[in-house]
Amino acid sequence: MMALDRYRLRHLVKQGNRAARLTASLLETTDRLLGVILLGNNIVNAAVALLVGEVARRQLGDSEMALVAATGAAAFCLLVFSEITPKIVGATYPERIALPASFLLAPMLRVTHPLIMVLNLFVGGMLRIIGLKPGTGDKERTLTHEELRTLVLEAGNFIPRKHQSILLNLFDLERITVDDVMVPRNQIEAVDLDAEPERIRHQIATCYHTRLPLFRGSLENVVGMLHIRTVLNLLQNEEISAETLREIMRETYFIPEGTPLFTQLQNFQENQARLGLVVDEYGELKGLVTLEDIVEEIIGEFTTHSPIRAAGIAEQPDGSWLVEGTSTLRELNRKLGTNFPLDGPKTLNGLILEHFRDIPEAGTSLKIAGHPMEIVQTQDRAVKVVRIFPSVKAAQSPPE
Repeated sequence: MMALDRYRLRHLVKQGNRAARLTASLLETTDRLLGVILLGNNIVNAAVALLVGEVARRQLGDSEMALVAATGAAAFCLLVFSEITPKIVGATYPERIALPASFLLAPMLRVTHPLIMVLNLFVGGMLRIIGLKPGTGDKERTLTHEELRTLVLEAGNFIPRKHQSILLNLFDLERITVDDVMVPRNQIEAVDLDAEPERIRHQIATCYHTRLPLFRGSLENVVGMLHIRTVLNLLQNEEISAETLREIMRETYFIPEGTPLFTQLQNFQENQARLGLVVDEYGELKGLVTLEDIVEEIIGEFTTHSPIRAAGIAEQPDGSWLVEGTSTLRELNRKLGTNFPLDGPKTLNGLILEHFRDIPEAGTSLKIAGHPMEIVQTQDRAVKVVRIFPSVKAAQSPPE
């Protein structure tokens, strides 16, 4: 009964299983349950020993041979039929044994209650003398984060692979922050209200997104958010200007850097927002996060990205990949099967700069996390394009 899966037992209790309810009530008083089981077990063991000894005495007489035979026979019977076999069967089929047994143990517990109470009081006193407090164990021990992950991974035959992937991604939402999924500042598409009206109209007409930040002069001076749907009529009538955009823009929603994705998902829901700008402790803009970015971390990519972001990785005929330096390491690990570390820089450019502690020149070769790569282009104090070659281990492994 002790080997019974408590979570399975709770499930059966919720379904109204009578035997499960009775078993759960017995397990709530483990000390009494163990008392009645051990009481019955020892009574049976003593009776078997006496019975075998009496049979041996009658058959072989009062001799040393009779004593040895009785001891060996009693030990064999107790080990095989009272200890090993029942425990193996109970550990292998705990549910089949425990649930029916509860109908026998419950009345036995009521009948032997006075005796069990006396025995437990005696045992409790002995435990206190040696410094132990009975009943202080974790009766409702919960599974840890890693134990839940292991449980999902080992349930592959019962959970579809896609559902398994979603559950594992959900477990990571507290560990992953908005910094891991945000669009970097230099890739944010925004509208400068100080630009010429014609340029503003062209930028809105050719944008790839439904929401755009509005700023004056630089991205550090974001004044609001624009929903493209609200300016479609104005775009047709060519009435778009900085003044009209300021009238229909919405308030900007800011997100502190380092916010866990699960927390931000809740914040999006509570604030009825779908997009936010990530800022650091000094208020400087770091990037942009949307609700779709978080959802894709859970269920995988499902939207069509803009050509700017979709062109970040290009496979080459020799098996290598040309990758933009602004590509995130999480995206590369997911798409290319690499194993770049995620506890430091978030982009490939940041990882390479951290490796060299300097800005490398084009043509420089290096290896990080077992992946050979070559710097193809650097520009504006950053690595723009990198060629990543398949790792030696991956190249030698047989194809699936």
